[in-house]
Amino acid sequence: MSDAKNGSALVVMGVSGSGKTTVAELLAKQLGWPFMEGDRLHPPANVEKMRQGIPLTDADRAPWLDRIGEELKSWAAEGKSGVLTCSALKRAYRERIRSARPDVRFVYVKGSEALIAARVAARHHEYMPASLLRSQFDTLEEPTPDERVVTVDASGSPDKEAAAVIATLNLSPSRQS
Repeated sequence: MSDAKNGSALVVMGVSGSGKTTVAELLAKQLGWPFMEGDRLHPPANVEKMRQGIPLTDADRAPWLDRIGEELKSWAAEGKSGVLTCSALKRAYRERIRSARPDVRFVYVKGSEALIAARVAARHHEYMPASLLRSQFDTLEEPTPDERVVTVDASGSPDKEAAAVIATLNLSPSRQS
């Protein structure tokens, strides 16, 4: 999957609380690639809506998805690899990202609503209240086989999830990880 000229890009996706940031950070560390939290690319209006417990619409997400695509495109232009998180809940969102970076590979951290609800209840997120989890599951369109997404089980250990991604995509861990 690696292209020496353009680098490689992984987007770790899933609902809030699935563990995508933990898995993405482990992947980045083990591969020796930079990591970016996709939520940091949300426009301020989106952050405020979520903070107020208001689910985002497709129109709200569009500029955010475009910023993610631009970031991934800039990595390719610089020839660098990286790992980025993005909920990427709908196929249309993933296609929008792929239109900016066709070689991107998605990693879906999949978990049951009960498992993830328990995690969300036990943590504090800067602006994503637990009340929005239901809307995320309502929005979620799980990837289909034709999307070539690597799926890992959120109930496993993050180390095993990262190892499964690296093995499935035939990536080479960094020597300094």
